[in-house]
Amino acid sequence: MSTDAGTNAVTDTGTGPGAPAGTHIVWDWNGTLFHDIDAVIAATNASFGEAGLAPITLERYRDLYCVPVPRFYERLMGRLPTDAEWAVMDEAFHRHYWALAEQAGLAPGAEQLLREWQAAGLTQSLCSLAPHDQLIPIVRTHGIERHFLRVDGRTGPSNGGKAEHMVRHLAGLDGVVPERVVVIGDAVDDAVAAAHAGARAVLYTGGSHSRASLETAGVPVVDSLAEAVSTARDWAL
Repeated sequence: MSTDAGTNAVTDTGTGPGAPAGTHIVWDWNGTLFHDIDAVIAATNASFGEAGLAPITLERYRDLYCVPVPRFYERLMGRLPTDAEWAVMDEAFHRHYWALAEQAGLAPGAEQLLREWQAAGLTQSLCSLAPHDQLIPIVRTHGIERHFLRVDGRTGPSNGGKAEHMVRHLAGLDGVVPERVVVIGDAVDDAVAAAHAGARAVLYTGGSHSRASLETAGVPVVDSLAEAVSTARDWAL
């Protein structure tokens, strides 16, 4: 493994034309590999309290949550937040979230799935909208960095989706073509990003969205990461 000096992304110097064939998985982090939904809800309600909004239940959050995140606030408030309101709410959420995230762990079975996929000679990477400079340390803390060809977090504004970010991520994976990529995530935006980049997606119900919300994406929806990986394996080229 080496570190890309421009992005601090993890890269595998062995990729290229001779890279392993078969499905390449691009994992989402928050709500997928990282089981942080309790921290998300607590941070959301703490930031809501600072903004004068009523607290939200997990069920209502999963029904309403969407990316870009300002649209989520629009569903709650009946209007898009102003730029000034968004800046305050975004800062408050992240301040509370990163304090709480220290208590969260990987999703059940996640580490074993990563290890087994790599042991089978298959490749995987991580693409997240979490801030890159905070994503890298927490991935390393959980000891799974070695399983990925590349780890990319968000380096731009926090009020957008993952589509262009996914395109850049895939472009940085030498020898991996979008047609053999399966994105595993917990949000409709993960499926949107996959389609935008020419890849496929499987969505997991253990994170930010309800099953009904995920099913609107028109891609397979599963209740465990093991099912998601099995689906990705079935799509191997």
